[in-house]
Amino acid sequence: NANYLRKQLEGVLPMPFDTATLHEVVFNDEGLPNEIQTGDVAKRLIDYGFHPPTVYFPIHVKGALMIEPTETESIEELDRFIAAVGAIRTEAEHDPERLKLAPHTTPVSRVDEVSAARNLDLRWLPDPELA
Repeated sequence: NANYLRKQLEGVLPMPFDTATLHEVVFNDEGLPNEIQTGDVAKRLIDYGFHPPTVYFPIHVKGALMIEPTETESIEELDRFIAAVGAIRTEAEHDPERLKLAPHTTPVSRVDEVSAARNLDLRWLPDPELA
């Protein structure tokens, strides 16, 4: 399935390696139009009903987007994913602001990750039933 995705998405997403694909395929954001980044693509995939793939890993690939489809994914589901990525690529070219503001179908769109990391608000209260 990873090889199928690789072949179908060649030319849609940039590929940092020209080596064989095993159980995963790595793309990156190098050369995506309008300053679109890996995180933008991953967030937009949520709107298409997909859990975002692994982003920014492996760490030696700048802007990495690692997709690891299981072998149990149907061809229909893989094709649905390919179509979503194609639509996202088109949006990157013609409607980048929509892409940069994704996701649009969740209660919370984007969080300020730097602020969230620096200003932690962690709370834990013991369950009175277990005390």
